[in-house]
Amino acid sequence: MPDIVLETDRLILRTIDEGDVRLQHETLNTPAVMEHLGGVKELHEIEAKHAKNMALYAQEGFSFLFGIEKATGELVAHTGIKRVDLEGAPNTGDHEIGWLIREDRWRRGYAMEAVSAVIDWAFGGRVGAPHVVAITSPSNVGSWKLMEKLAMERREDLDFVGPNAEIDGGKIIQYSLTKTQWERSQ
Repeated sequence: MPDIVLETDRLILRTIDEGDVRLQHETLNTPAVMEHLGGVKELHEIEAKHAKNMALYAQEGFSFLFGIEKATGELVAHTGIKRVDLEGAPNTGDHEIGWLIREDRWRRGYAMEAVSAVIDWAFGGRVGAPHVVAITSPSNVGSWKLMEKLAMERREDLDFVGPNAEIDGGKIIQYSLTKTQWERSQ
């Protein structure tokens, strides 16, 4: 049974469960949603990511979560915290926040709502991150614009070339946010 970790006005953010692979595959694994993340994933790839998330939550008390819309009970988001682990990243081990929003819920404020709750969680007692980063490709304008709305700072010193050369030649950009910056922006 999944644990409810966070709650916002419109979302329940809960842990990922073993039975959630097909739900993510059918709901969030679309060409539009996955465009900047290497494309649609195979079921076994999602299964491996879920296993990694469940292990991270058991070990460190944080991971990626499912965002369930309160009004409908439907999966609308995949968001949370993990450790930076991309090949070539200069800041491996930092706390990385991220998100995916179901395509039919875009431009409704779900990403801002979910990620704001995740940032509060990151800087709170259980996670206690000194700072968070968010990683994207230069062409993912919607993603980095949200990072800027969240008061995150562009960190060119953390840019790197990742393993996925199909997207922007593999260029990865990062933004960061400290607890103090977050508190000042609220």
